[in-house]
Amino acid sequence: MERNMLPLPPGSRQPAFLQTLHMRDPVRYFETLRRRHGPVFRMKLLGFPPQVVVSTAELAAEIYRMDGDGNRAGALRAGYVPWVGQHSLLTNDGEEWWRHRKLLSPTLHGRSIANYPELIAEIAAKDIGTWPLGRPFPLREHMQTITLEVILRLVFGVRDTEQGARLRAGLIDLSKATGSAALFLTPARMRAWAQQSPLAMRLPFLPTTRAAQAVETVDHILFAEIARRRAKEDADADDVLGRLLRARDDQGRPLGDQEIRDELLTLLEAGLETTATGLSWTFERLMRTPRVLARLQEEVEQGEDDTYLDAVVKEALRSRPVIFGMGRLLDKPLQVGGFEVPAGWVAIPMFSLILQDRAVYPDTGEFRPERFLGEGAKAAQKSFLPFGGGRRYCVGAQLATMEMKIITREVLRHVHLAPADPAPEAQRMWHATLIPGRQAVAVARKQPPKRRAPGQEAKCPVHPALSDDAG
Repeated sequence: MERNMLPLPPGSRQPAFLQTLHMRDPVRYFETLRRRHGPVFRMKLLGFPPQVVVSTAELAAEIYRMDGDGNRAGALRAGYVPWVGQHSLLTNDGEEWWRHRKLLSPTLHGRSIANYPELIAEIAAKDIGTWPLGRPFPLREHMQTITLEVILRLVFGVRDTEQGARLRAGLIDLSKATGSAALFLTPARMRAWAQQSPLAMRLPFLPTTRAAQAVETVDHILFAEIARRRAKEDADADDVLGRLLRARDDQGRPLGDQEIRDELLTLLEAGLETTATGLSWTFERLMRTPRVLARLQEEVEQGEDDTYLDAVVKEALRSRPVIFGMGRLLDKPLQVGGFEVPAGWVAIPMFSLILQDRAVYPDTGEFRPERFLGEGAKAAQKSFLPFGGGRRYCVGAQLATMEMKIITREVLRHVHLAPADPAPEAQRMWHATLIPGRQAVAVARKQPPKRRAPGQEAKCPVHPALSDDAG
């Protein structure tokens, strides 16, 4: 009996090169396609397989149900982020991916990160003390500085040493080199050729050459650090590197040096720009929503509850998604939303559309953390997919959320922020992320001391040494 064939999803009939040009403003382009064609539509970009986009959480679930049995995310990303290596959670699939997931996941959850809040607060407070007062400055640059230091300390286990300074400089160069839009939009085949061609590697102006040179520098430092840590094993080390060195799989096998290196760079790739950008958008939205900022400030001053802070972070990630979408390469046909997507195509749950679904989030343009409180919270949470879904849900989501909450709290404890320009900042693509168009420019003023009853002290709920009276 022949199977009834469903139609292909509708989509743009423009040539691939014209559709690729629209990616200069991907959010607007995706919204246009959804408005014209509905919640499921197709598109074609130069150098990539045909793509089908879904724009609701229910449709995304149909794609995620095929995880591990009919679609591959790693094969799709291997061309996007080759510098993280073949053992990375980002680029791997199948049993090898599952082995690494089980080894890496415990290092980023629960008791493994229970001691991190104090150190994150300390790192944030130190950088906040350097912020200029009374004049505009790009907040995102400082968010990058803070999140990079968090990665150095909590992931790589590096302290303030000469080796740490070299690794810090190398990681900054690597982030810049691998984060350029030119590299991201270079078709996979052309990028693969440039990375393997001796001639191309001698052309310093190519984005692939800059990326390769940055990776080589960081690799030299990382492998030396891994060797040093292996030679002097520390059973009490609670950074991710220390835990990965001690990790064993179901058969008692440790991770090799290359495997550890690949996962460390994965955490850098997945955690540095994304967390810094999420924080930047949080403050960009707070500065332009005085009601929300005032309520959050009051909660922070009371220091007993972070319910509203949690809702603020979620609403920031909803209203300004950091990642616009993450696809799966289909190994077999997929039926979704009444359409059939052929094998070999890419299916993409588009977060920037799902998180703007008006059926779930009325008045989507408003910054309203109350969506995640009270009666509507369950429905809002069900469609809340900034960290993806399925079994490839972001392994670092818990740490990233905790980091955003702690850093946001520390900023509000130390300074008052106002926008340098009252107009909202546009979303601009940087690699696979959507960043504030003007880098979240702010004006900071020192928070005035709070009035207290005699003998009453204001303590930081995370780090008592950072109380108002601690100098």
